[in-house]
Amino acid sequence: MKACDDALAAFPKHGEVVIWVDHRLSDQLILIKVLDWFSRQNLGGVKLSLICVGRYPGMDHFVGLGQLTADQLASLADTRLRVTDAQFRLAQAAWQAFTSPDPTAIERFIEMDTSALPFIAAAFRRHLEQFPSVDGGLSRTERQALSILREQGSVPGGRLFAAVQRLEEQIFMGDASFYRIIADLSIGRNPLLQASDTPQAGLGAVTITEAGRNVIEGRADHIELNGLNRWIGGVHLNGNKSAWRWDRISAQLVMG
Repeated sequence: MKACDDALAAFPKHGEVVIWVDHRLSDQLILIKVLDWFSRQNLGGVKLSLICVGRYPGMDHFVGLGQLTADQLASLADTRLRVTDAQFRLAQAAWQAFTSPDPTAIERFIEMDTSALPFIAAAFRRHLEQFPSVDGGLSRTERQALSILREQGSVPGGRLFAAVQRLEEQIFMGDASFYRIIADLSIGRNPLLQASDTPQAGLGAVTITEAGRNVIEGRADHIELNGLNRWIGGVHLNGNKSAWRWDRISAQLVMG
């Protein structure tokens, strides 16, 4: 993070700074954070440009910039456009909503005209699905993982990661982040799964427990069983009850 901050602070050394991002949640959060930061700087004569893509010509299933070869990336360079005042203003509003302790700020933001940053609304909707659900207290990522384990039995961590990502509209999470989420489900008073190895080693074989089956099948609630201590954006969820939950039916947050 310090290296990132130092690189940003060095922008006056350049004639142009180009931000390269794609449509995924992870990249969109980077985008609004960086644009919010630049909006408070004196750019002087530095040109700030943006490349923000959700597809690549001829590619049916575009996952993200990391999927492209060096030549394919280079072909995007001339598509860059100067960051506009509208994009600065929208990024400021988006970052303020994301970092707010009140997650309904994100819901209000999504209702705005977000066309200046065309991928942020969908990214934010996926972010909200990481809140504990009304039914069972699991995030979407946790629910997808437990559903796969219930159906397939013991699954190696790497294969579980790949299977969960196939259920995503846009892959936004790396394997290390996923392994940490899964490892957290293996601890607590009533672990929902068991892993034969550490997150650093890819978890080994992952198996659902009886408590995990009870939660995924609607007979128990993960938070009531194990509590939680988790930051989701600017919202800190802590204790045996969640102040906010995600209602999958209404597709909105509700008070826990």
